[in-house]
Amino acid sequence: MWKKVKLGKIISIEYGKGLPQRERKDGNVPVVGSNGIVGYHNKAMVKGPGIVIGRKGTIGAISWIDTDFWPIDTTYYVKLKRKDICLRWLFFKLTYLNLKKLHLADVVPGLKRDLVYSIKIPLPPLPEQKAIAKILSTVDEAIQKVDEAIAKTERLKKGLMHKLLTKGIGHKEFKYSKELGCEIPKEWEVVKLREITRIERGKFAHRPRNDPRFYDGKIPFIQTGDISNSNGIIKKYYQTLNEEGLKISKLFKKGTIVISIAGNIGDVGILDFDACFPDSVVGITGDRNRVDNLFLMYTLQKFKYKLSSIAPRSTQKNVNLQILEPFKIPLPPLPEQQKIAEILSTVDKKLELERERKEKLERIKKGLMNDLLTGRKRVNVEKVLGKGG
Repeated sequence: MWKKVKLGKIISIEYGKGLPQRERKDGNVPVVGSNGIVGYHNKAMVKGPGIVIGRKGTIGAISWIDTDFWPIDTTYYVKLKRKDICLRWLFFKLTYLNLKKLHLADVVPGLKRDLVYSIKIPLPPLPEQKAIAKILSTVDEAIQKVDEAIAKTERLKKGLMHKLLTKGIGHKEFKYSKELGCEIPKEWEVVKLREITRIERGKFAHRPRNDPRFYDGKIPFIQTGDISNSNGIIKKYYQTLNEEGLKISKLFKKGTIVISIAGNIGDVGILDFDACFPDSVVGITGDRNRVDNLFLMYTLQKFKYKLSSIAPRSTQKNVNLQILEPFKIPLPPLPEQQKIAEILSTVDKKLELERERKEKLERIKKGLMNDLLTGRKRVNVEKVLGKGG
C-alpha cells in the first residue's frame, strides 16, 4: 500500500558551502555545482552517495553523486529523515518531479526549500522503492554505455577529419599552405569557395518574421538550430511555410549544403529534402565536376573555426557573402574527395545509430518513470530483487 507523504517529512534539504577555485586542492573528491560536477578537491563535505539540487543557476537540476563530495553554495544536498527511504529511488523521484517549475522570479531567484517540502508524493514500501530504483538504474547504465560509445566515435571522427582533410590518403610529399595554416599534400589545390560552388543567401522578405499569414504549411523552413542539431544530413525541421510564405522566400533543392552565417557560425549540413530558409543561412551548390558534396560539407565542418575567427565582431557575430565567397579550402582530386567522404560518412552512420539507440533508451526510461514512480504499474519485488529483497 502506497501512502501520500510530504517531502518535508522524509527529507531535509541542506545548504552547500562555497569553495572557490583558488581554495581547491588537488584531489579526487567531486566539487558539485547546480548542474553537476564542476571540479575536484582533496576533502569532502558530505558522505556519499548523495543527491545535489540546484539552488541557483540551473535551478532544480538534480545530480546523483556516487562518492563523498563537496556541494558548493549554489546548491542544496539531501539528507534522509527516515530509514525506510531508498536514496536512489528518491533521486529518480525528485528528477521526475521537475523541481525547476517551482522556481519563483524573486529579486534573488532560487529554489525555495519550503516549496519542495510541501510537495506530496506517493511513497511505496522500501522493497518496492529498491526494485524501482534497480530497474531505472539498469536503464541509466545502458544510456551511459551508449554515451561512452558516442564520445569514442566522436573522438574517432575528429581524428579522422584532421588526418584525411589535411594529409589525405597515401601521400608522401606535402607543402605548407599559408592560406590554411597547415601542411597539405603537394598535389592538392587551395581554392576559393566561389570558384567551385554557387553561393546564395536564404530569403524571407517580410518583417516581422513570425507573421502567422505565412506559416504552418507543407514547405520546410530550416532554422540555424535545425543545422546544429543535425548530424551532417538535415532530416528534421520544426517550422514550415505555406504557399504565401513560399512567395516571399526561396526554395532550395534537396542536396544543397546549408551553412549558418549568424549565431553558431559555420554549422553546416546537407538538405535531405527541398526547403526554404532565412537570410541567416546560406545555400551552397557545388560544381559536380570539381567537388563532392559530402567532402565539401566535411571540409566546411573541419574549417568552421577559421570561418568563425574571421567573422566581424559586432553586436552579433555574423558572416556575409563577401567573407564566405573568397573563403579558402583544400581541394584534392575528385576521386580522393569521394574516398575521404565515404570514410567519414561511415563514421557518421555509426554515430547516428548510437544516437538513435540513446533516444530509444531515453523514451523507455521516460515511460518507466511515468509508470513506476506513480504506481500506475507495480513491480514484482521478488522477481527484481530476489526473495531476500
